[in-house]
Amino acid sequence: MKYLPSQVMFLLQDRRARRNIRSLVEFLLVLASMVTVYSLLFHYLMLYEDREYSMVTGFYWTLTVMSTLGFGDITFTTDIGRIFSMVVLFSGIIFLLVMLPFTFIQFFYSPWLEAQSKTRAPRRVPDRISDHVIITNYDPITIALVHRLKQYRHEHVIIVPEVRQALDLVDQGYRVMVGDLDDAETYRKAGAERAALVVAVNDDIKNTSIVYTVREASPDIPVTANADLVDSVDILHLAGCTHVFQFMNMLGRSLARRSLGSTLQSNVIGRFEDLLVAEAPVMRSTLVGKTLRESGLREATGVTVVGMWDRGRFTLPGPDTAIDSSTVLVLAGSESQLAAYDDFAGERGSPSTAPVLILGGGRVGKAAAEALRERGVAYRIVEKNPKLVTADHDHIVGSAADLDTLVRAGIREAPSVFVTTHNDDVNVYLTIYCRRLRPDIQILSRATLDRNIGILHSAGADLVMSHASMAANTIINLLSPGKVVMLTEGLNIFRVKVHPSLEKKSLVQSGIRQQTGCSAIAVVRDGRVEINPDPGRPLAPGDEMIVIGTADAEKCFMDRYPERSRSGGAKA
Repeated sequence: MKYLPSQVMFLLQDRRARRNIRSLVEFLLVLASMVTVYSLLFHYLMLYEDREYSMVTGFYWTLTVMSTLGFGDITFTTDIGRIFSMVVLFSGIIFLLVMLPFTFIQFFYSPWLEAQSKTRAPRRVPDRISDHVIITNYDPITIALVHRLKQYRHEHVIIVPEVRQALDLVDQGYRVMVGDLDDAETYRKAGAERAALVVAVNDDIKNTSIVYTVREASPDIPVTANADLVDSVDILHLAGCTHVFQFMNMLGRSLARRSLGSTLQSNVIGRFEDLLVAEAPVMRSTLVGKTLRESGLREATGVTVVGMWDRGRFTLPGPDTAIDSSTVLVLAGSESQLAAYDDFAGERGSPSTAPVLILGGGRVGKAAAEALRERGVAYRIVEKNPKLVTADHDHIVGSAADLDTLVRAGIREAPSVFVTTHNDDVNVYLTIYCRRLRPDIQILSRATLDRNIGILHSAGADLVMSHASMAANTIINLLSPGKVVMLTEGLNIFRVKVHPSLEKKSLVQSGIRQQTGCSAIAVVRDGRVEINPDPGRPLAPGDEMIVIGTADAEKCFMDRYPERSRSGGAKA
């Protein structure tokens, strides 16, 4: 009932709704006139048959005949009366039983339902909401971003131009607002003046228009946009964009950093003050087949293995955890310690000189190829669309699902293969195919939707990355300027004050790993960061810890050790 006044206002204010109601009223007037005329003729014919009835009886008889109820308590005895009864009956069938329901539905019931729908699709963000994120499109990035925003308790609103789409999103649990993206009033109604960030994830031309429009509504609000083309980056900055990212390019380069290529160096994926976090694939290294205790990594290099990725599953390792060929180590240490790791791990045999395969020559594939070229790593792009292929030896025209094409590209010798098409179903197919052809090859795959990351790992991919997650993590990090770093998929690093229950306990005694799934990788003491601190040294009041773990592990940690004031954080 709370929507009834707004529905009535819509019917009274909307021009089309008023026109429909006017048409319905005109039809009802015609129908009422017809009933009145029939009632008067009923009295005239009854007088002709020497019978007399009241006016109420005339209307009663007309309505019972027109509605086909026909009680039979009042009937004509003459032929002209019976003919009149048939005329009333047939006109009643047409006007009362056929035309009235359709007219009512078309001119009143449908507009009423539309009014109900439009009142359910908000056109303004409530004034009580502030520091929210305004998103201008619904796509895979938005899905991932909203999930992160809810996780970290940030409000959001998605602006869509269509009411039907807005209602679908409302039913899915999103906060939505209906409005035109090229109208400054839309952003005023979305609370741009009190919002934390506007995120434009449409195409480049639309994003440019959105940025200009947002600047008209709120000159100071930070605006983040995605750019597909390199030339669009400068244009978006000129339009007033605060941050411009090429998420597809970032994804391709991130995949390239994690390939075996010609070396097995660790790849720095995040920095937290003086602390570096890196990933290191161990395939074909001297570490394969050993346990962490047997590897002697901590003693030889000073780095700490804070986690392991194994086909998309992150675990906190123990001293007796085995290192498999598919393992990717997550290392924490200083720059010199990571350099020592690169020298220590080494590689079995001579580095491979065979080209890395890139299946798909789109934006992600080309970005990965450019990153490999900068590192001096040979590559081959397999692309079936000739328009995306340049005339050089680094491209192979053909289907990646064709064995002859893959053999020509060098699938038999390649150390790694990137699966970068925009279709997740195709990526799953190609991952299974490449794993069957080469059980020992490193497979790195792209996922368009986050929900398919686990499926691609199950299909045989060693590493799966999603541009949607990468974009969402980058945007979440922008909400904490100066305190952010982006790690790999699903991995968070955050800084907390030592909880009173942990004071005077050592890291070993704290049981943080066992109880929360997180690992303390540094202690901030007297303004100085102690990387890989002595696990037997007691934690003092006023100390801070830099902790790493998955998003679920972070939530568990914060629930167990709630802090009075959070000093910073980084998401991955």
